Amino acid sequence: MLIRLFLFFLILAPRAAGHCLKDTTENRPSQGIEKFDPGRDAAKDIQNAIVAAEKSGKRILLDVGGEWCVWCRKLDSLFHADQKISGVLHRNYIVVKVNFSKENENEKVLSAYPKIEGYPHLFVLDSNGKLLHSQDTGLLESGKHHDPGKVMAFLKRWAPGKKTVNTD
Repeated sequence: MLIRLFLFFLILAPRAAGHCLKDTTENRPSQGIEKFDPGRDAAKDIQNAIVAAEKSGKRILLDVGGEWCVWCRKLDSLFHADQKISGVLHRNYIVVKVNFSKENENEKVLSAYPKIEGYPHLFVLDSNGKLLHSQDTGLLESGKHHDPGKVMAFLKRWAPGKKTVNTD
């Protein structure tokens, strides 16, 4: 029995997980990548997100920050831990993490967008890559965390259409 279980996880589980095992260094949208990576090519990630958004009708959410940033990690945690927020986020947006750190400030990419005053910062793009909104995430905070209600309202407000937003 133990051998069968081992074989299942060795052979079948990676196939079931599929995309979870892909190399995170390839140039594709960073949907599902949980960390800010200074080695990623943000320009290519955004271009790949535009292609995916055009096909899916989703908006693009640029999540700008770094692993050094406590508030960036708190927002990411909320995005993953709150099932309703996670559902609305992934049904309506292609998420691209754009690293900002001493190792890689992504100056060229970020110069195309409004100035960022603090991190994390969110930019909402339409499916063609046009900037729709620049969001100071400090406005989404309550006390020492991001307010789930404010984050949900932000995600719903900028979703591509009401019929694509489902909070169930």
